[in-house]
Amino acid sequence: MKSFSKIISVIFHPLFVPTLGLFLLFSIGDNVHYVPFQVKRIVYIAVFVSSCLLPLSITPLLFILKKIKSMRMETRRERLLPMFITGMFFITGYYFLSLISVIPVLILNYIIATIITIFIALGITYFWKISIHMTGMGGLSGGLLAFAYLYVLDIHIIFSALVIISGLLGTARLYLQAHTPAQVYAGYTLGFFTVFSYVSIMA
Repeated sequence: MKSFSKIISVIFHPLFVPTLGLFLLFSIGDNVHYVPFQVKRIVYIAVFVSSCLLPLSITPLLFILKKIKSMRMETRRERLLPMFITGMFFITGYYFLSLISVIPVLILNYIIATIITIFIALGITYFWKISIHMTGMGGLSGGLLAFAYLYVLDIHIIFSALVIISGLLGTARLYLQAHTPAQVYAGYTLGFFTVFSYVSIMA
């Protein structure tokens, strides 16, 4: 059980979730299928580099500078600087994509919503250790549901799978004693409602 909990925590790490969300959005909606493959590739690269690759690359430096005690960043205060840096990298990625006129507004709104969620979670983390893993999965679920709501899409199977995965991930975080139940529920709720609300309102 411990090995499974570690594996699912890595697979659905919050740094990977934005790219996964883009893949799902591009896959299920006919309204974004018109986007040329070359443009989709640029979006994937920009989001993956800004939200995952760059934050990961800076982590060893933070460890060397003793800003974090371990790569897992188990304490609340250890997470503050990495989260801020991740948010700033993501803003840079969004700025680059916003210059490309053919990027669907929905995709840009999803990215903005994710950035907002990161900084809200950062503010909460300053006082309380909310689950960033669950915030990421909540944001992914909320973004997908907003997409389905706006364009009347049947996503029952995909959304049900996300809910099940979120449940497994939350259980894994509890089993590893990384969070309390309140932190897990709060993280998912924050991500879900922030992304769902922003994407739905700004469409």
